[in-house]
Amino acid sequence: METHTTTLLPPRTVLHVGCGIKKDDKLPQAYMVSPWQEVRLDIDPEVTPDIVGDIRDMHMIEDCSFDAVFSSHNLEHLYFHEVETALREFHRVLKIGGEVLIACPDLQQVAKLILEDKLMKPVATPSSGPIAPIDMLYGYRSSLANGNHFMAHKTGFTTTSLTQMLAAAGFEDVRSTNQPPPLMDILALAFKRA
Repeated sequence: METHTTTLLPPRTVLHVGCGIKKDDKLPQAYMVSPWQEVRLDIDPEVTPDIVGDIRDMHMIEDCSFDAVFSSHNLEHLYFHEVETALREFHRVLKIGGEVLIACPDLQQVAKLILEDKLMKPVATPSSGPIAPIDMLYGYRSSLANGNHFMAHKTGFTTTSLTQMLAAAGFEDVRSTNQPPPLMDILALAFKRA
């Protein structure tokens, strides 16, 4: 008789900050498969997150409790002086060896379009409506017009500035890349080593 043993991977948790409304495609593919489990945090209770909270103060989350933090288009909604506070909170809640993955608008690419006098020209047209460079600078106009002031942009980043801020917050092995239009994002991956 042959015996087979199956080794189950322990669950890994990703804290999805600024998660917005729950949708299956909001997490990167790598976090959507087992053993990953998503925990959703948002400042807006209307989106029914697992945790209602602010990325600048996640006191309700214990130190070293997550394997990953995913932040897509959140940091630009903070004032510049608040970004390091949020990044330090990401670092605090990560386990040793944990990772943070951040996506935010790439102001260098946006600036090129503005210099070409394309401030109002849509670069993408998702189901929510067209997105133009003005939206990447100041926040999505449609959401702001509907009273969702959480969507206002208060700061911005280049690959260099985001990389430097992650390092200043204690992250190591920072890797950043720029996504070409229509996304025009910076993607940064960094690790908590100690």
